[in-house]
Amino acid sequence: MDLDQLLTIMTKQGASDLHIKPTRPPLLRLNGKLLPLKTDPLRLEEIGEMVDKILTPPQKRKLEEQMSVDLGYGVPGVARFRGNIFMQRGNLAACFRRIPFQIQAIEELDLPPVLLDFCKMPMGLVLVTGPTGSGKSTTLAAIIKYIAATRPVHVITIEDPMEFLFSDNMASISQRELGTDTIGFGAALTNAMRQDPDVIMVGEMRDPDTIGTVITAAETGHLVFSTLHTNSATQTIDRILDSFPVDQQGQVRAQLAQVLKAVVSMKLVARRDGKGRVAALEIMRNSPKIAKLIEKGQTSELHEELESSVGYYRMQSMNHSLLALLVHNEINYKEAMEQSPDPEDLSLKLRKMFPNLETQGGEMSTSDFAEIQELQQFRKLYEEQEIKIQERLAEKDEQMSHLQGTIDDRDRELREFHDRTDEMKQEVERMRGEYSRLRDEAQQKIEKLTNRIRELNQRLAGGGADPKKSGIFR
Repeated sequence: MDLDQLLTIMTKQGASDLHIKPTRPPLLRLNGKLLPLKTDPLRLEEIGEMVDKILTPPQKRKLEEQMSVDLGYGVPGVARFRGNIFMQRGNLAACFRRIPFQIQAIEELDLPPVLLDFCKMPMGLVLVTGPTGSGKSTTLAAIIKYIAATRPVHVITIEDPMEFLFSDNMASISQRELGTDTIGFGAALTNAMRQDPDVIMVGEMRDPDTIGTVITAAETGHLVFSTLHTNSATQTIDRILDSFPVDQQGQVRAQLAQVLKAVVSMKLVARRDGKGRVAALEIMRNSPKIAKLIEKGQTSELHEELESSVGYYRMQSMNHSLLALLVHNEINYKEAMEQSPDPEDLSLKLRKMFPNLETQGGEMSTSDFAEIQELQQFRKLYEEQEIKIQERLAEKDEQMSHLQGTIDDRDRELREFHDRTDEMKQEVERMRGEYSRLRDEAQQKIEKLTNRIRELNQRLAGGGADPKKSGIFR
């Protein structure tokens, strides 16, 4: 059996990973569990042949020098795979992660809609964290897919190895792979600054140089996405700071407080019905209080602020997410407790909602309707309150519309008054001009009459008239 056949079987069975090592049958990871295929154990020669067919000469040299090599590999019509070939006990072994050709949307992955807000940001740093196999790459791919479909931007991805293959849509996407398109994350990020990027996706922040360059890229007005292998927002901040010398941590805290927009910490949890797994997410957004805590280095207080900012900033802790999945019957009580980072806190939250849940072994009795009725009452109260709020908002909107109409009427009346005033001023000026004209004409006529009378009097006074008559009647 060759490698392509194994990868095809893996894809058909819906496994996420394939493990190959000598003296054991191939192992598939199904729903988080590692299960062997019903086939003969692999011989060392078989594994050597499988590896030899897919490695390029540079990859073979890297395997010889570093005892491990990452690569991307595709089976036409099946899927792409991210592989790592390594030495163990002096023999070759390999692990392959399945990467579907079809990239799922954020909605299809049942991820919170708040992730769409991160896609619309003009700049900043968004980190997706979690252990290996928690869905980080799939989530980042869904985010890049959404950006490509909705924003006319240039997206640059820097990966090792290249995983999902993106297609240009509204956005233009350039994908660069370490070893093939660039020599390293640091060099690729430095070069990216000269490639007119709007959005940059870095596969993983592995070292201080890469972390520093990522933060600088976010500072210079780019939207940057990347991943870290941490389990919570608090661990993420501490991991970044611990990567730098003590004398540089103050500056890095100040930079993070400014550029970090969100941390999404993920883990996959087994579904209640056994059909796959569902993502539980802790989401921290950079509110003013969060930024202040990061800048002051008070990371121990981040979790408390995160849990108190659920309503306004749409943050949530991992226990909040597990609680939501449990209430929606996606997972069972035992799985929620096993996956919780703080089972006692989760238990307390559950007892507030379901007082008898733990006495029933983590299950609600199907014959006891009281708990369901209590939830329905809470929902009814919530809906009634929401209706009242909507009615108040509608009433306020109506009042604002009425006031706006009144203001518009007043503005119109004021404009009309100004227009009438202007007309009256023009009329006054016209009347003044007319009055001046009439006054000048009357003065001219008076002067003419005066001159005429003077002339007549002079004639009468000069003689040659009837002496019986005098004055004007002579």
